[in-house]
Amino acid sequence: MAYLDRAPDMDVSYRGQLSVHRTGEASATLCSFGAKSVQFRPHEVVYFEGDPADRIFEVARGTIMLFKLLPDGRRQVVEILRTGDIFGIPNGSEQDCTAETLTDAKVNSLDLNQVEASAAVQRQLTKCLIAQMRSLHEHAVLLGRKSATERVASFLMHLVPERGTNSCVGPVDEANDSRQVKLHMTRQEIADYLGLTIETVSRVISDMKRRGLINVERNDEIRLNKVCAVCQLTGRH
Repeated sequence: MAYLDRAPDMDVSYRGQLSVHRTGEASATLCSFGAKSVQFRPHEVVYFEGDPADRIFEVARGTIMLFKLLPDGRRQVVEILRTGDIFGIPNGSEQDCTAETLTDAKVNSLDLNQVEASAAVQRQLTKCLIAQMRSLHEHAVLLGRKSATERVASFLMHLVPERGTNSCVGPVDEANDSRQVKLHMTRQEIADYLGLTIETVSRVISDMKRRGLINVERNDEIRLNKVCAVCQLTGRH
């Protein structure tokens, strides 16, 4: 599949026993509690929907997507995970979605018995899950209320994490408000994440190119020519 638009390399640097979560806070990784680490290549499955839910997982490096398949083969990407995120927490005896890597990735995993026996692990999980809930709330708003253009613009702004938030102070240099970003998702994966068809995603991207807001310079890179202008299309303003 052609890699034209995909989530950023949403990862931040992995620093030994520390990981940076969505909140920006540094904290101990599951390795600090005896977790096992496994390396994955892009588009490898960490676990399938329906697999036994007997371990929890943490992204130590890389980007991972969680998705569900409908009986007719349609796919909904429910979450994009980055360094420090916890996933696979069971709501029953089986995993309720599939976890697949989008980049080279390192995943830590910890047996549930170890989780249940450690108050320190449980406190760590609570911190991580509170941060991830904020992102899930934003995704719910995106799927439920935003137009196709607002969805694609919101996705692109997630590639520039220090911009477009409530605390954003705008560009340092208004005359040169551009950003080159590395992409890791295919258009189909983006469509499945945004709840759109691939044709709609392509149409919105073409319209943004025509308006001079972005340039698709390579299959795996895109330039936001006017970050503030793209941000104004997200529905946050």
